[in-house]
Amino acid sequence: MRKPLDRKAARPAASPKRSTPPRPRMGKAATEAKLAEERSAVLSRNAVSRETVERLDAYVTLLRTWQARINLIAPSTVPEIWTRHIEDGLVLGEKAKAVSRWVDLGSGAGLPGIVLGILMAEREGGSVHLIESNDKKAAFLRTAARELNLPVTVHAERIEGCGGVLAAADGISARALASLADLFSLVAPHKREDTILWFLKGRSHESEIAEAAAHWRSNMVKHPSPVEDGSVVLEIRSLQRIA
Repeated sequence: MRKPLDRKAARPAASPKRSTPPRPRMGKAATEAKLAEERSAVLSRNAVSRETVERLDAYVTLLRTWQARINLIAPSTVPEIWTRHIEDGLVLGEKAKAVSRWVDLGSGAGLPGIVLGILMAEREGGSVHLIESNDKKAAFLRTAARELNLPVTVHAERIEGCGGVLAAADGISARALASLADLFSLVAPHKREDTILWFLKGRSHESEIAEAAAHWRSNMVKHPSPVEDGSVVLEIRSLQRIA
């Protein structure tokens, strides 16, 4: 019997450390100015309602408050929360408008899961299930869902134990969680045939696609991401393991 996938082990190997010094941390005033600038840019590119903007602002505030206690995102990306993190979820929600019931894998800080929940809050019958095995991060996600009044359910479990949740999904998302091949292995035993996978991938996506293609066949569309050059949103249907 195959052992459950260790999420930490499933992550792609880290790139060798560069010799360049780390970027200096911004002061408070510079951080606030950068946040305001990036917020304006993201909202100018993504048409959302006033209610959605209010929820996004509240989520960013909550994320920054909890970030002081637990590491939800890389500290160096805090001034760029809007462009580095929030916009991914907005782009995904726009491309996957037909999805009513989302399941987000390894939700962490709620990216893109909470952002999808914010978008679903204005859709009749829309819902998002967040799977996050880390208890502290799951506590943050529950707090965000409650305070923002979102149609979100948090499952503080391993992905392998959430087969019923996956089986009910219209769309399954994941960001910075595991290699494409490992993601396929996680969801394939549980998802419906018509469920669409939406995986956000960085610049190494071509090598991940090639690796997965040795064992899996699918219909895949690569949507270039406006968030970062070389990044993509993968839309995947008809996933089948190659015998």
